[in-house]
Amino acid sequence: MDIQFLNDVYWGNSLKNYLLFIGIILFGLILKRFFSKIISKVFFTLFKRFSQEIKLDTFLDLLVKPIESLLIILIIFLAINQLDYPLEIVVFKRTVNKVVTTITLIQVLDKIFLFLIIFSSFKIILRTIDFISHVFAYRASLTASKTDEQMVPFLKELCKIIIIILGVFMIMGAVFNMNVATIIAGLGIGGLAIALAAQDTLANLLGSFTIFADKPFVVGDLVNVAGYDGVIEKVGFRSTLLRTMDKTLVVIPNKKMIDSPLENLTLRNLRRVKFNVGVLYGTSSDVIRTISEQITEYIQTHKETTEDTLVTLDSFGESGLNIQVLYFIEIVDYNAYMKIKEEINYKVMEIVLKNEANFAFPSRTLYHEFGSAGIPLQQVEQKFLKD
Repeated sequence: MDIQFLNDVYWGNSLKNYLLFIGIILFGLILKRFFSKIISKVFFTLFKRFSQEIKLDTFLDLLVKPIESLLIILIIFLAINQLDYPLEIVVFKRTVNKVVTTITLIQVLDKIFLFLIIFSSFKIILRTIDFISHVFAYRASLTASKTDEQMVPFLKELCKIIIIILGVFMIMGAVFNMNVATIIAGLGIGGLAIALAAQDTLANLLGSFTIFADKPFVVGDLVNVAGYDGVIEKVGFRSTLLRTMDKTLVVIPNKKMIDSPLENLTLRNLRRVKFNVGVLYGTSSDVIRTISEQITEYIQTHKETTEDTLVTLDSFGESGLNIQVLYFIEIVDYNAYMKIKEEINYKVMEIVLKNEANFAFPSRTLYHEFGSAGIPLQQVEQKFLKD
């Protein structure tokens, strides 16, 4: 069979080269998912002992797509190299001291492919860090300490930042032909200026290290800071995420987390309840004593409260007599605390009404004088009735 026609040249390339170009592209696009899964599974064997409790599907979900992207770039690069393309077109030209520097289109394409290969490779590394952090997060969830759960996302971000910086330096050196050593040395000279320009960022970064060193709280703790009550969800490099009781997410800079007074509500062993019960003026002192004694007895005998209960006639208010109730609940969980508090409040209402006392409410007594002579209102009414 005569295959000499494959050597026929069209637009600077033989038919054979065109067929190789099309075949590599089609072969690569059809089998890219298959090869990416095979490579991912082979890669997973390196972490098998380390991550026995994590399923292969989790690893594949993270690594298949970036490996697939890298394979597509390599396939296109290999296919284009089969062509003798006439791309010696000058896209940039500069003359310095009679030295002419030119950049052709093929050189630009080579740099673009090199950039994409480096970018995809580092993306695979970042996804691998995600998988490793996923394994450590799972193991941390099995321990009683919450410090591990707080440390894992922090170290994950730290490793990612280091990898990204290394990737940027590699791209600058390999793609743009820049002297990385000179750039790093220059950073030392400009470090002071950068530090002055980024004081708040550095302060927040140091604040994150202080939080991990002192451990005033861990992820999951209920805290009061900067006027917010909420649960710590995440401690990052710059800020801490706080989920409030209204389920909103508050971002607080780490500097403020260590500079502001912080109350760790999770570490307390009791919840204090303090309120006033107002009864009407005219309620006898014996009734008030009885109410106070019955409230005290009920709270002290409650299984979820302590014996540090104090019920006293506290003050003489504008609208009634104020009986102050002070007690402590041993359950720290907020929902359970609110249920117990509600139960006791209903019982206090029952005790007050059982002793035939009435709750005070804001009221005013007005004394009206009719006319400048100060005639009593009763006489005025009698006068109007006669008329």
